[in-house]
Amino acid sequence: MEIHPFVYMPSLELCERSVAAPAADAAPTAVNTAIPDLAVTDKLAFADKPAVTAEIGPAAAPPVTAEPTLAAAPPVVGEPAAKADEVEPSAHTAPAPVVRARRFWRVSTRRLIVLAAIVLGMRIFVGEASVVPTASMEGTILVGDHLFMDKLLYGPEIPLVHWRLPMVKTVHRGDIIVFHYPKDPSETFLKRVTAVGGDLLEIRDSVLFVNSQPVQEPYAVHHTPGHSPQESWGPIVVPEGKLFVMGDNRDNSSDSRDWGFVPVGNVIGEPMFVYWSYDAPTARWLDENPGHRISFYASIAGNFFSHTRWSRTGMLL
Repeated sequence: MEIHPFVYMPSLELCERSVAAPAADAAPTAVNTAIPDLAVTDKLAFADKPAVTAEIGPAAAPPVTAEPTLAAAPPVVGEPAAKADEVEPSAHTAPAPVVRARRFWRVSTRRLIVLAAIVLGMRIFVGEASVVPTASMEGTILVGDHLFMDKLLYGPEIPLVHWRLPMVKTVHRGDIIVFHYPKDPSETFLKRVTAVGGDLLEIRDSVLFVNSQPVQEPYAVHHTPGHSPQESWGPIVVPEGKLFVMGDNRDNSSDSRDWGFVPVGNVIGEPMFVYWSYDAPTARWLDENPGHRISFYASIAGNFFSHTRWSRTGMLL
């Protein structure tokens, strides 16, 4: 409860004056009977002094009525201030934990939003991580290789409006590209460019000829002995704005020999490096059954160190 200093300061002044007045005057001084509480206080507080407990006369001395002032002695003024100091901190410090918690969550929320925006922007415009589940590029890229793909130079697509930025890099023969499958754009393929628009392409006895010149392909892998129908193909001229692509695993690749050319506009990026490679068969990577996926992820956790191909970590492509 707040105590106002003006309630009791005049009373204390009067008590002090009632003691000092008889000592200053030779004759007994009467106190105004209009202040009965003061007379009782004087008698109780100073009962051992006969001069103070003298008979109170009916007349009121003028100096008594003029004595109460607003000036406060330092001890009197300090007492309520000290009490106010004791009350105020408790009122301000009580919600401090709540304020700190709210400030923490506001700051954390802002940081999460900024981080999510950065990650989303990186994924849309700069690069994207992906895993290779099939063996069509075996010899260069293995099943279970996790790649970081560069998208910035190939005209990344703006979400929702489906606008694409201008493509900065030109696709050349021998580049490994990531593209939307022409027959189903929702699927993404990874192949090597063997010929570009305007090239005359032909395959004779497993040897690739571009513009009538044999192409050295140290990355090409042939597992099947003899010659399959795909080992002899063409000749054909690649239309402008199109690409002819093949997998490095020539005996186990579905590519332009089966479903035709790839429009340049379907190219969305190129792999840069392998950031992690885990040895697991194609069937495990392509299995969409939820129970099987959980079992597969659990096996990765248990065999992380033994099945990771550490020598491929950081390999440039």
